[in-house]
Amino acid sequence: MNRKQKNRLMGAIVFIVLLGIAVGLVLYALKQNINLFYTPTELLKADVQPEQSVRIGGYVKKNSVQFDASGQSVRFVVTDRVNDITVSYFGVLPNLFREGQTVVVTGKINNKILQADQVLAKHDEKYMPRALEKKLKAEERHAA
Repeated sequence: MNRKQKNRLMGAIVFIVLLGIAVGLVLYALKQNINLFYTPTELLKADVQPEQSVRIGGYVKKNSVQFDASGQSVRFVVTDRVNDITVSYFGVLPNLFREGQTVVVTGKINNKILQADQVLAKHDEKYMPRALEKKLKAEERHAA
């Protein structure tokens, strides 16, 4: 192998290594931005550490919404119709928040209560993400 061929080979190796690093960084960045959530049943089965931020999705259980006297703090139950998780939230709820509505809640588990940082309500009770709908239906069938 002459000097020119060695330089080409070295250039190709450097290019492949740099391309691999770039692809790895892109995949790592995408992994951190994926917004997956647990249903209450999945959350109860998962090994979630206290103070670990989690996202759950489900329905606001009927007759579970309780406001404190100031009206700024609320406690409610999110259900997948199999298991329930109690959620505590301090702040202003979305206008579309109501019992029976699908919500996605982000927060940290503390003493079996999710201390919510963010509450998102779906715009239409008939609309539900396919992933959530499939999970909820599968868990209903599994529980029956």
